[in-house]
Amino acid sequence: MNKVRQKMAEAAELKTSLKVVPLNRETLQDRVYRRICDMILDGEIAPGRLVTIQSISEACGVSHMPVREALKRLTAANALTVVSGRSIGIPRLSRATLDDLRNVRLEIESLAAKWAVRHITDAELTRLEEECGRLEASNADGDGDVKSYLRANHAFHFSIYRASRSPRLVAVIENLWLQISPYFNLLRGTYGKANTYHQVMVDALRLRDEAKMEAALRADIEAAYRVLVNLVE
Repeated sequence: MNKVRQKMAEAAELKTSLKVVPLNRETLQDRVYRRICDMILDGEIAPGRLVTIQSISEACGVSHMPVREALKRLTAANALTVVSGRSIGIPRLSRATLDDLRNVRLEIESLAAKWAVRHITDAELTRLEEECGRLEASNADGDGDVKSYLRANHAFHFSIYRASRSPRLVAVIENLWLQISPYFNLLRGTYGKANTYHQVMVDALRLRDEAKMEAALRADIEAAYRVLVNLVE
């Protein structure tokens, strides 16, 4: 009986050790996926610019396999598309897709913004004011400044959304941004007005004013939409 128990224990131990292998592999895939998401959200992969599996592998310091797996997830989420062979790019933005993204963003992101009003801390507000300052500092022409602005804009908005204390809501918003944010590269020359809305958001958070916060967030989304819809058409 003791030998049977010992073998059962050894089998259980072996089974446990075998589960560690896919966990490590999945962790690597998640890191690569996160890196590519950041490249999209921060403007490194822009509309009209093609990237290859090889270039992403080199940027991440990994083999092609985890990159392929990450790209499968992102193409399924409509954030990327296969252009030709091993080249990957941003999907074309149609008017119907733009309208749908705008309508969903208005509802989902304004909800996160209102929840942020209820939960944001003074320390988070201080960091948000610093991020708003970086947005203003990067408000200039030139390719480098555009990328700096996109990174700062992403950081600013998601600091607000994370303050909602709802990771699931933030995940939904990120999926929307993966589809729309590459086209923020085309909003050059409209950043000054957007910064006005951003400052109003900070003020609304300080005042704990949900209505003011929602209005500023919606105005920010609508302003970007009006510029993009003209480019799409």
